[in-house]
Amino acid sequence: MADFPKAVRVNEEGPREGFQFEKGPIPTARKIQLIDSLSKTGLKKIQVVSFVSPKAVPSMIDAEEVVKGFTPVPGVSYTGLWLNEKGLQRALATGRLDVRGSISQTASEKFLQRNQKRTLEENLKAQDSIIAMFKANGVPVERASIMAAFGCNFEGDISTSRILNLCERIFGIAARHELNIKVLSLADTMAWATPLSIRRVVGAVREKYPNLDISLHLHDTRGMGIANAYAGLEMGVASYDAAVAGLGGCPFAGHGGAAGNVCTEDLVFMCQEMGIETGVDLDALIESARLAEDIVGHPLPGSVMKGGTLANLRSKIAAA
Repeated sequence: MADFPKAVRVNEEGPREGFQFEKGPIPTARKIQLIDSLSKTGLKKIQVVSFVSPKAVPSMIDAEEVVKGFTPVPGVSYTGLWLNEKGLQRALATGRLDVRGSISQTASEKFLQRNQKRTLEENLKAQDSIIAMFKANGVPVERASIMAAFGCNFEGDISTSRILNLCERIFGIAARHELNIKVLSLADTMAWATPLSIRRVVGAVREKYPNLDISLHLHDTRGMGIANAYAGLEMGVASYDAAVAGLGGCPFAGHGGAAGNVCTEDLVFMCQEMGIETGVDLDALIESARLAEDIVGHPLPGSVMKGGTLANLRSKIAAA
């Protein structure tokens, strides 16, 4: 039986993950324009920039300028991404972001070695110093994440038992530091998930940790994004990362990357048609999606911004 939630939280990542993925330079003013547009849609969480080396990711060289430039809307949480203490300090120095820590793990050792030059054991041990860094800076840690939770372009399928083992290790680390992990993010980093594997992995985690909130980060490289989100909804998952118009991807995934995050407006549309509350104004979100497409200067994969909503079509039919 399905366990659909009554409401879901959509975490918008388009401005960060999307602009980080785009090859061409995007003017700072246009990045700010999209953030301000998204701020008016009813979305409650928007990830706006990455605090990373501009040598590695040139498109994020203006991170501080972007954060300084957008207009905050009350009730909206604005976040950034960082990979080390320098990035964290940059995020804190802005004074405008909701900065929260996470215990981050990767289920694929081969991907971890390529991405961070660490083994699984080394990455687990590194969490002690990372958590100490968070505590020293007054940054709360209530979240954990597992990348490549459904499969890897370098390692292949990831077993459910490995995910459960990583969860156990994560909660052991949290207990050692007297942390209360409330949310676990399962990331389909390289688009290996299918509805079957979503049900299998989420089901196993929920069975072992029934009081844990699960969040899904999905990619649409193989056209499974919305189908996987639906499978997540069936399993009671009420939190999803998404990117307006389907912006973004994982440039470090190899074998062509993992292009396209699950599209925000398509996800919101599906929830709306299912009677699941999102708190998002879909028409306003569609305008933001069209703006995103205009900013990057090429077609983006979002479907609802092209096909329109059924609510608007029903209104036209009723008025005819």
